[in-house]
Amino acid sequence: MPTKHLLIRGKVQGVFYRASAKNFAQDLKITGWIKNTDDGYVEALVSGTESQLENFIDWCKQGPPDAIVTHVHVEEITGQLFEKFSIYK
Repeated sequence: MPTKHLLIRGKVQGVFYRASAKNFAQDLKITGWIKNTDDGYVEALVSGTESQLENFIDWCKQGPPDAIVTHVHVEEITGQLFEKFSIYK
């Protein structure tokens, strides 16, 4: 199953980005994790079908209503499987 590493930049902390992303990921039935980084970004590692991941990445480019996303960097990686979608602190 494909896995993508995302680094989301902009006003993405303090706007319920991670919680909203988790809800959307669960709706899509993808697995992985999401967390805030020390430098003010949001980082995610997600697994699912190509279609599921495309939908999730499209959502990440907008985020929740109060977010202002300026860039989403996406890398494909291999060998990651997750049981659920989690928020890391």
